[in-house]
Amino acid sequence: MPFLPWSQIDTVLLDMDGTLLDLHFDSFFWKEHLVQKVALANKQTVAQAKARLSQYYQQVSGQLQWYCLDYWAAKLNIDIMAAKHEIAHLISMRDDTIPFLNALKQSGREVVLLTNAHPDNLALKVERTQLDTHLDTLISTHEFGVSKESQQLWQKVQQRLQFDPARTLFVDDSLPILAAARQFGIAHLLAVANPDSQVPARTITEFPATSDYRELLVDIVPRAVPTKV
Repeated sequence: MPFLPWSQIDTVLLDMDGTLLDLHFDSFFWKEHLVQKVALANKQTVAQAKARLSQYYQQVSGQLQWYCLDYWAAKLNIDIMAAKHEIAHLISMRDDTIPFLNALKQSGREVVLLTNAHPDNLALKVERTQLDTHLDTLISTHEFGVSKESQQLWQKVQQRLQFDPARTLFVDDSLPILAAARQFGIAHLLAVANPDSQVPARTITEFPATSDYRELLVDIVPRAVPTKV
């Protein structure tokens, strides 16, 4: 079980896909559903469409375009949001998300969603899960024009939220993004080892990691509020 010094944490920044929501929806969409759409639209075999998309994905990996539905709609000439709605029933929260968010809220900490998801994608997932009711703030990095992989993003988010990096916890399933947060100076980091419920948990050594937030709940004590003199 990862150790987190809760007495030193005031702000909790949380990724969405794979961290609060099951990544299965996104994995299935980008690797299967969209491949079928591209194959049909371009009269290609599934193998040809998969190879084409894989090449496109590699070109923008880690950049904001990778997360931008407008970019993919133009690139592929496909209505991406309509395609997402076709399998929206697959959108679901992780089993351990609500207990974790409830404990964080009850502890008095500021709880912020920080996602690279496109605003339309975020809106669809909020509609399906009511995730917003458990959070203080929801931020899509598209608002700033850069993704979490970029140091510019962390600077801009810090300026907006005025959080203290030394007293902030950031939770994500992406190891490169966690590394970017660490480079910025976020003191407390937690990786999600099992972002996709259909895929076995990973072994993670670079960061403290969890497969079930419920193992953390007993240690989440109320945030210490400085006493006025």
